[in-house]
Amino acid sequence: MEDSFMSHRSTFLLPPQNKDNTSSVTNYALVILNQRLPTYAPLLWDHAKLRVCADGGANRLFDEMTQLLHSEQPSLLQSRYKPDVIKGDMDSIRTEVLEYYKKLGTKIIDESHDQDTTDLHKCISYILDQTPDIDKSKLCILVTGALGGRFDHEMGNINVLCRFSNTRIVLLSEDCLIHLLPRSHCHKIFVQSSIEGPHCGLIPIGMPSAKSTTTGLRWDLNNTEMRFGGLVSTSNIVKGDIVTVQSDSDLLWTISIKRKP
Repeated sequence: MEDSFMSHRSTFLLPPQNKDNTSSVTNYALVILNQRLPTYAPLLWDHAKLRVCADGGANRLFDEMTQLLHSEQPSLLQSRYKPDVIKGDMDSIRTEVLEYYKKLGTKIIDESHDQDTTDLHKCISYILDQTPDIDKSKLCILVTGALGGRFDHEMGNINVLCRFSNTRIVLLSEDCLIHLLPRSHCHKIFVQSSIEGPHCGLIPIGMPSAKSTTTGLRWDLNNTEMRFGGLVSTSNIVKGDIVTVQSDSDLLWTISIKRKP
């Protein structure tokens, strides 16, 4: 089923290359949530063509990007790392941060009237609305601050993966990443071994998996049933540079991110 085959690469964790070759590259967007920025956040920023802060994520950008970069004065860094949009219910962003970015030309979208969706959901919807249909197949949305902190927030973020299952969305923390492997496709994951792995996991989401099959793992699945209350493939290990996955249910793929010494 070549037409339904999906490839996955974490090249956003590597320095941007081939900036002039725009015909085949992934179009990255960045969403910053209200958790500590990972140390590689400047790298994600450089990859992204659209940068959106979800409410209090603007505080994190304002306060913490200057701690990750020491090459310039904090005031210069704060003005350089200006989000394109701040969107959410505006109950977390500090007034001085809101006013600072507003003066720099950041678009402010107050959706405090909508309490039925999360700030991440609102930001994903905005990015999709701004992306022409012809470009959606190349879109990948990177989300910092999606993991760690309150567990209900984490589960809300994972639920966004399921609600936007046709969009490539990667949830990121300092230590790992998570993205959805929809059951409608076979999957080939190209592991960037210099910056991710070897620890990984495959977790059924939404429904149990009656049959999941993998290659490239230390403990491969072979038409294996996975469900909560039974077997789930946590604490697995990637053996090489390519992992293949096929399942009759949606799965979450997670892999560790290597910290720089």
